[in-house]
Amino acid sequence: MRVLVAGARGLLGAAIAREFADTDLHAFDRRGLDLTSETSIADAFAAVRPDVVINCAAYNDVDGAETQPDAALRTNALGVLALARAARHADALLVHYSTDFVFDGETDRPYVEDDSPNPRSIYATSKLVGEWFAADATRAYVLRVESLFGHPGPSGARRGSLGSIVDRILAGSEVPVFVDRTVSPTYTADVARATRALIDGRIVHGLYHCVNSGAATWFDVAEEAARLIGRRLNAKPLTLAAASLAAPRPRYCALSPARLAAAGIVMPSWKDALARYLSSGALSQVR
Repeated sequence: MRVLVAGARGLLGAAIAREFADTDLHAFDRRGLDLTSETSIADAFAAVRPDVVINCAAYNDVDGAETQPDAALRTNALGVLALARAARHADALLVHYSTDFVFDGETDRPYVEDDSPNPRSIYATSKLVGEWFAADATRAYVLRVESLFGHPGPSGARRGSLGSIVDRILAGSEVPVFVDRTVSPTYTADVARATRALIDGRIVHGLYHCVNSGAATWFDVAEEAARLIGRRLNAKPLTLAAASLAAPRPRYCALSPARLAAAGIVMPSWKDALARYLSSGALSQVR
């Protein structure tokens, strides 16, 4: 199986590269495969001739997208369309990752795939359009993920919000955390394993919420991390209203992985995932 990975330098891309290391893997960072360039995409496909294309590349500057919508749309929407068309022409399976931000957060229970999206920011809109464009591939999985944490690759990519929280806990520093934003914290290693299970199991193509099960505020997550580490949490509670962020964030955006479970892929709880993450070398990565 020849596997092409776009965005391999990021947190999720590094986990995907590790999970698919036993395949004929071709992992590209943006310098090797730029989704905003059809020539770059064509060159990569010609060199690899992939059976599977896994897109981990994205424009993730949520606030920056409000003033640079063209940058977000070029990568998160038009870039996905170009990748999907290339996958269709190559008769390759496409795996594309989306986000919880496609929802408005005005609920009190985890979202399921049949819930109607209602993006509230440029970034969220670009990701939703990317979901639609991914369907231009003949065969595609669109996997919504959120609040990712995990181990960086050799390039030393950032470890995400949870990595920063762990750094501050270990340093005894104040930890700013939202008390009114509810998420499904998700371990990139579990996303990678689920992705492999979908492909190897030839599960029906389509849209899935690929997150660790359960819901928690970022304050809850920080408390659990401090407990597992054995340190005191010096929290600085934040609210979305007080943060005055350029782009609106969904208040309640936990996702339900029930559709994955029905397909035979059961995602562990976020607490289980967090414990495994912290016991598998995360603490030694603190800079």
